[in-house]
Amino acid sequence: MKIEKIAILGAGNGGITAAADLKSKGFQINLYEMPQFKNNLEGIIEKGGITLKDDNGENFFPIDLVTTDIAEAVKDAELVMMTVPGFAIEQFAELLAPVVKESQFILINGAGAMGCMRFVSQARKVGVETAFKIAETNSLTYGTRAFPNEARVELSLRVKKLFLAAYPKEDTELILNVCSQVYDCFVAADNIWHTTLENGNPEVHPGPSLLNAGRIDFSEGEFWLYKEGITEHTVKVIKGIERERMEIGEAFGFTLENAVQSRARRGYFSNENEDLQTLFNTSEVFSKIKGPVSVNSRYFTEDISSGLVLWSDLGKVAKVATPTIDSVINLGGTILERDFFEEGLTLKN
Repeated sequence: MKIEKIAILGAGNGGITAAADLKSKGFQINLYEMPQFKNNLEGIIEKGGITLKDDNGENFFPIDLVTTDIAEAVKDAELVMMTVPGFAIEQFAELLAPVVKESQFILINGAGAMGCMRFVSQARKVGVETAFKIAETNSLTYGTRAFPNEARVELSLRVKKLFLAAYPKEDTELILNVCSQVYDCFVAADNIWHTTLENGNPEVHPGPSLLNAGRIDFSEGEFWLYKEGITEHTVKVIKGIERERMEIGEAFGFTLENAVQSRARRGYFSNENEDLQTLFNTSEVFSKIKGPVSVNSRYFTEDISSGLVLWSDLGKVAKVATPTIDSVINLGGTILERDFFEEGLTLKN
């Protein structure tokens, strides 16, 4: 199947960036956002498109359709790409499942958190029995920041390597071949457990962010995690979680990339030889990223609830101790007054 028309669901950083970038490559683009978040679309509608700033300078790209109508958005699109937070998978499944056709391909482009299985499970709960062609990545295809009100994107990186897996895994080759028409960075993962364990966000975001919670509160939006929050001491939390994640992967037969390898191969780091702190502090991509702006950001909530909680559960099955992961979950829950072990993504749910 030749991909000509792409429906992008979710008008956050990833969705707005993808809309501009893929339009620049010649695809027809429909951009959708939920009605309750239509303010993310207003600037784009007003300007008629998106300004993309990247290595080619600043260029304006008109978007073919900008809408809050899900059926209109996905109509006749060969590829439907979800660029949504992990916690929104079920919501989007309820919207998309009844209108998407078996001939259309679905790609969940973002931080891997068993999104395919959760999508299909939620579809079944609402009575949709479609045999979906669906796959997910371990991370977003971009290093980017979007400004919806200005209809503007600052794109720092088109990721060089990402893992992709379908559900069921037997569809991976088929969907990989289709999605490779759109992005040239995909390699096949073993399955969606593999992509989930290659999601780097739970490893890097919550721990150092928690240890900088006072600084985040005090700075009122002027905090730079990768430049100032990754220090010789906070990096030890990343290394502790990395060690536990790698042991879980090994227990289930996966050969996982470590924190340096994964980011260097994606293009965020310039090499695999320097220490992790130096690579974060000096990264041309990460050093330009501000945030998190508060302890209620996704760096805390999503990456603990959809990431670390599931890894902790996997550790119990694999009989791998996860003291660092569990400490971050508990400390995050204390700060935010939430029970992440109860509300988070577990093997049971």
